[in-house]
Amino acid sequence: MDGYEEGSGGGPAGPEGPEGPEGPEGLGRPEGPVGSPETVPEAPRGTALDAPPGTAPEAPPETAPEARVGIAGLKLGYQIAAACALALIAVASCVHIGMLFFHVAPSNTLTKQHGDVVDAWVYPEFEQNWKLFAPNPLQQNIAVQARAELRTADGGVRTTDWYDLSAQDGAAIDGSLLPSHTRQNELRRAWDFYVGSHDAQNRPVGLRGQLSEHYIRRIAHMRLDRERPGGEGDAIARVQLRSRTTNVRPPKWSEEKVSPKPVYRLLPWWPVVPGDLPLAGAEGTTR
Repeated sequence: MDGYEEGSGGGPAGPEGPEGPEGPEGLGRPEGPVGSPETVPEAPRGTALDAPPGTAPEAPPETAPEARVGIAGLKLGYQIAAACALALIAVASCVHIGMLFFHVAPSNTLTKQHGDVVDAWVYPEFEQNWKLFAPNPLQQNIAVQARAELRTADGGVRTTDWYDLSAQDGAAIDGSLLPSHTRQNELRRAWDFYVGSHDAQNRPVGLRGQLSEHYIRRIAHMRLDRERPGGEGDAIARVQLRSRTTNVRPPKWSEEKVSPKPVYRLLPWWPVVPGDLPLAGAEGTTR
C-alpha cells in the first residue's frame, strides 16, 4: 500500500492531522496557546478564598428577633393579668348592654320575673326614657311655672305673678348653636321625676317621691331668686309650682279631634328651708 492509511495514526498525514486542527470529531488540542494553564473562575470577594491561611471563615451575622408588641410583649404573669382584666371588661359590657336592652324592651317574661334586678342596675345612673321598638313622640306641650310668696321688709306678705320657667329655657335655647344642657334638661327632667313619683293628689310614693319634691323645689327657688321678684329687704318665704299642659294640634289631614284648652296641675305651697338656699346666703336671701 502506498503511504499511510487515513486515521491509522501510523504517521503524520499532514501538519494538522487527518481531521483538521483538532483531530477527529473536534477532540484535539484545547483552545489557546499550547502549554497554557487551565483557566480557573474567579471567586467572589468576601469568601473564604480571600481569608489568610489558617483563619477560620467568619459566620454570617445572626438576624435579631422581631420585637413583640401588645400583650405578647409582656411577661407571662402580666399577660395573664391583662387577659383576666379584658375578660372581666367584656363580661361587664355584655351584662350592661343586656340590662339596658331589657329595660327599654317591651314587657316580657324575663322582665316580669326579674324587673327589680334590671331596675336596680339601671337606676339612677343609666335611666332611659324611651322605648326601643315603639318610640312614643310627645303629643303635649308641658310648661312648668312658678311663683313666690315674699316676706317684705316691713313685715308684710306679697305674692308674685307666675313665672314661666319653661318659656325662659326655650328662649335661651332658641337660635343657640351650643345650647346649655342644663337649660334643655334640668327643669324638664325634674318635672318628669316629680310626676312619676307622685300620685294624682301630689302625695309622694316612696323615698323617690320625697327626693323629687326637694329637687324641684330647690330648682324653683333658685330660678325665682335670679329674677329678683321682690324689692329691697324682701325675702322668698314660700314657692309654688304648677304645670300648664296643652295638646299639640294634629295635622290638617288628620281626623283626630283634641281640645285646645290648657290643663293646669297646681302643687301646694312649699316653705323655703335652709337646704334650698344658696351656699353663699345660708341665712336667707334678702335685698
